[in-house]
Amino acid sequence: MDSFYANILEDVKKLSHDTFVQLDERVQMTNEQTLFLPKMILVSVMKLLRDKYGFAFLMDIAGVDWPERNERFDVVYHLLNPALKKRLRVKVQTTETESVPSLADVWKGANWHERETYDLFGIVFEGHPDLRRILTHHEFKGHALRKDYPANYNQPMCGEPIDNIFERDRERLMKKHSDEDLMWINIGPAHPATHGVLRFMSVIDGGERILETDVEIGYMHRCFEKMCETHNYNQIIPYTDRLNYCSAPMNNNAFCETVEKLLGVQVPDRTKVVRMLIDELSRIMDHYVCIGANLVDLGAITVFFHLFEERELIYSLFEKLCGARLTVSLMRIGGMGFDLPEGWIEDCGQVLDKIEQRQREVDELVSNNRIFIQRTKGVGITTKDIAFQYGFTGPCLRSAGVEYDIRKEEPYWFYNQVDFDIPVGSHGDTYDRYLVRMEEVWQSIKICRWCLANMPGGPISVSNKNIALPSKKDVYNSIEGLMNQFMLIIEGVKVPIGEVYHRHEAANGELGFYLISDGSGTPYRVKCRAPCFAILSGFPEMVKGNFLADAISALGSINIIAGELER
Repeated sequence: MDSFYANILEDVKKLSHDTFVQLDERVQMTNEQTLFLPKMILVSVMKLLRDKYGFAFLMDIAGVDWPERNERFDVVYHLLNPALKKRLRVKVQTTETESVPSLADVWKGANWHERETYDLFGIVFEGHPDLRRILTHHEFKGHALRKDYPANYNQPMCGEPIDNIFERDRERLMKKHSDEDLMWINIGPAHPATHGVLRFMSVIDGGERILETDVEIGYMHRCFEKMCETHNYNQIIPYTDRLNYCSAPMNNNAFCETVEKLLGVQVPDRTKVVRMLIDELSRIMDHYVCIGANLVDLGAITVFFHLFEERELIYSLFEKLCGARLTVSLMRIGGMGFDLPEGWIEDCGQVLDKIEQRQREVDELVSNNRIFIQRTKGVGITTKDIAFQYGFTGPCLRSAGVEYDIRKEEPYWFYNQVDFDIPVGSHGDTYDRYLVRMEEVWQSIKICRWCLANMPGGPISVSNKNIALPSKKDVYNSIEGLMNQFMLIIEGVKVPIGEVYHRHEAANGELGFYLISDGSGTPYRVKCRAPCFAILSGFPEMVKGNFLADAISALGSINIIAGELER
C-alpha cells in the first residue's frame, strides 16, 4: 500500500475506537482509493484529512441508493490534496431514519452539497445550518434520485402567490438583522443580470452595501442524473451536451473518458489529439461567452457582438464535422462519432488566425478601459481561503493566486507534451477573472496549433466491437455490422461492475463524473460534479461588503451556466 494512504489508515484507526474502518486500495487507479468509515467519526476524520494530510478541497458529495440494504444509503465524499495531487473517496452508510453529521463547519462548500443530497435522496445531515431543498421546489413530494421514485413522474407546482414566497424569504434573511434602516431586495430570476435562471436576495444598508446574500437556484433542473439511470451509455452523450451548453463537447469528452476508464481502454492517438483540439476550441467559445455576457451586464454591448462572430466561426467548424452546432454529440464510448473531413484542418487554422486578430482587438478595447477597470477592480474578491473552503476550480481558483490546472497537475491525453502556461491572478477580483480568461484563450490557441501540427493518422475508435459502434459502411453492407450496431444500440456497452471518478479541466473548472456500474448497459448511478455549483455557493461571501451594483459585475465574472449548475 502507498505509504501516504497507509499512514492515513493508521491514524483513522486510532480515532475509530475499534469500529469498522477499511481502505480499499486500487493499484491500477491511483486516484481511486476509498476509505470506508463509521459515520460517528466522520467529522473528526475529515478534519484530520484536511489539516494533517492536506485535503484542502471537498470536491463533491454524492448520495447512492441501495434499497435492498438495511443501511440503504451511501454518502460519498470526494477529496483533493492539490499539493500532492492525491485524491481520496470517503464513504459512510446510513439508514432512512438515521442522520449523517454535517461537514458545513469543516468546509463551507459542504452546505450546498449536503442540501442537494438531502433534496434528492432525503438523507438528513445533523447540524446543518440551513437544511432545505435546493434543486426542487419547496412543494415537491419525495426524493427524485431514490430508486423507487419513477423517472417519468412529474409534479406540478400548486402556484403559491409570489407575495408569500417573497415574505418568507424576507423574514428568513432579515431576522438576523435588527437595524430598521436595512432593506431586503430581490434580483431575478426575471432580471437581465440573472438571465432567467437564478435569483439572489440581499440585505443592504442605506449606502447599498451588501450585508448578506442568499441564492436560489432550481429554475432549470432537468434531473440529468435520473435520466442517466434509464438510458445506456451512448444514449447519455446527448444529455451531457446540455450541461454546459456553451462548451458542449467538453462534457462529451469528460463522460466518455469516465466510462472508458472503468472499461480499461485507451482511445487511439488520433482521437486523443482531436479531443484535445475540440476541447480547446470549446474553451475559447466558453470564455468568450463569459467575457461578452459580463460586459453586456455592465452596459458594454460592442464586444459581445465582436466575440460572438468568432464563436460562430467555431460553431461552423463543428457543423462541418458532425452537422450540429450547439449540442454536438461528437464523442462516443471508445472513440468519436465522426472523423475530420477533408480540408477541416486548414479551415481550423484560418479560424484560429481570425480569433488571434479579434483577441488583440478585444484586449485593446477592454483591458485598459477606465470604466471597465473601475467596475471590476477590487470587486467580488475571492481569497485563497474562500476558494479552498468552497471548492473553487478553474479560472475562479487561478484568479485567486492558486496555480492548479488538471491539464498540468493530472495530465490526460497529450497535454504533458504541449508547452503552455497556466495564467494566475493575484487579487482574486472580477478584473483578475477577466484577465485569466483572456490569457487562457491565448494558451488554448497555442494548444490548438500544436494539435493541428501533430495530428496523427489512424482510426478514431477502439477496435473492440463490444465497445465501439461500427462504421455506417459496415452496418449497411454486412449482417455482422448490422447485428453489432443493433446490440450496442439496444443493450448498450457492458461496463464492468465497479465505480470510478474521472475529472476534466473544463472551461469553468473541474468537471467530474462519479460512475457506478452494475455490469449492465445502463449506469446504476451517475453523479456530475459541476464546477459552477461549487463556485456559486461561494458567491454570497464573495460579494459581502460590496455595493449592490458590484454583485452584478461579480456574478457575470464567475460564468454560471444553468444547465451545468442544476443538471
